[in-house]
Amino acid sequence: MSSITEHQTQPLLQISGLSMSYAAPVLLDVNLSLQPGEVRVLAGENGAGKSTLSKIVGGLVTPVAGSMQFCGQPFAPTSRTAAENSGIRMVMQELSLVNTLTVAENLFLRKLPRRFGFVDYPALNAAASACMAQVGLGGIDPATPVAKLGIGQRQMIEIAANISADCKLLILDEPTAMLTDREVDLLFVQIERLKAKGVGIIYISHRLEETKRIADSISVLRDGQVVGTHRAADISIPEVVKLMVGREVGERLERPKPQPSKISLKVERLNRGKAVQDVSFEARGGEILGIAGLVGSGRTETLRLIYGADKRDSGSVYVSGRECIIKSPHDAVQHGIAMVSEDRKEQGLLLTQSIKLNMTLSGIAQVAKGGWLNHKKERAIAEKIGNLMSLRANSVEQSVRELSGGNQQKIAIGRWLHRECDVMLFDEPTRGIDVGAKFEIYKLMAELAAQGKALVVVSSDLVELMLLCDRIGVMSAGKMVRIFDREEVSQDAILEAAFSGYVDTPQAA
Repeated sequence: MSSITEHQTQPLLQISGLSMSYAAPVLLDVNLSLQPGEVRVLAGENGAGKSTLSKIVGGLVTPVAGSMQFCGQPFAPTSRTAAENSGIRMVMQELSLVNTLTVAENLFLRKLPRRFGFVDYPALNAAASACMAQVGLGGIDPATPVAKLGIGQRQMIEIAANISADCKLLILDEPTAMLTDREVDLLFVQIERLKAKGVGIIYISHRLEETKRIADSISVLRDGQVVGTHRAADISIPEVVKLMVGREVGERLERPKPQPSKISLKVERLNRGKAVQDVSFEARGGEILGIAGLVGSGRTETLRLIYGADKRDSGSVYVSGRECIIKSPHDAVQHGIAMVSEDRKEQGLLLTQSIKLNMTLSGIAQVAKGGWLNHKKERAIAEKIGNLMSLRANSVEQSVRELSGGNQQKIAIGRWLHRECDVMLFDEPTRGIDVGAKFEIYKLMAELAAQGKALVVVSSDLVELMLLCDRIGVMSAGKMVRIFDREEVSQDAILEAAFSGYVDTPQAA
């Protein structure tokens, strides 16, 4: 592995000595340069400073020290609009689409075509159709309200809006987290097109295998500092990971095979329209049961039915042999079922509130009496759980929104620990989390299983399921088509089962 020095020729973007602090330093003396037509991947754990660096370049954050040059001129944008006027476009993790407007209106919101003083909708929709065709969304009516689209489609709309604009530098922050493999391929085609036009690209992603497909170079950040910049062809993924975390990260999770135990969760002929059809399975105490499947196969919908977040048409749920009447998440919790949702920011956490409030929210009766919170007890419980999970935070009084994705996920899990739920449902538990934090979450889940809890885990990452789970059920077109034991499972077998329910147009996993 050999490092490269930043280019000495005239770069598109030159960053010198950039530093940023909030409560603590976030970036420390960062130096980086980007050439026209170069794809620079920024790798690093959550909290390493990748997004902060991107926001500084994009005009959303003002650094406390350092300078930048763009296209050979001093560059210090004071707003996102100022950066965009210079030719810098950003696609961030938090989508900025207006859900009440149509696809076409979102695509050209800042430049709506007009005729006689009014919006020229025929011209707008025609331009939008051409723009969407570039990213594989040609089948969507441009007059469709964005609120009616899936999260992956919204992500592609946001990308289309930015690559269609006058762009010299494109920043992509976790652009593929919600995309199917087909959508990822379409995005990469557009990246190659932009490269050929001389557009520089800063690309942030935790999917290191994916980034190697498009990266020209990789800069690794750790604790706010650039610890290495390498040509993508000259550095392996394990070497990138070692630079990210400062240590070797194991590739296996060693845990004993669970001994035969009681059936903690039994699901019998669960139904909801075409999304979930006659789904049945069991999970025993001490076991981690994975659920695989393609996008739209019914995995998340099944968990939501068990948890009472959606109303089922028919079917039964049993906990420890007793049938449970579950009409709401409150009912599920009362029966000892917890759920860590896929979207922790929207459905799992109160981001503006403190760690201690989020940690104790699922068992508020334990820290309240007579309508009054016992702050001392609340703090003690939160600190105990935080220590158990190796939570990295200044204090339990800190706002959750200030934490990295991995630490936020620990809180989403930790809030259930003092409820003593026997069944825990996890939907995409490591989405958007770096490789070091992933293994911390895996170990935490393994510890929960060792305590005798039954874990049911939905994940799109087959390697993750094979690493973590004792058995893996596969859903296809709303049905549970097969359940594999750990010894017989393989990626090919899972994919074959996942496609089995689709006859005409199988989706990408």
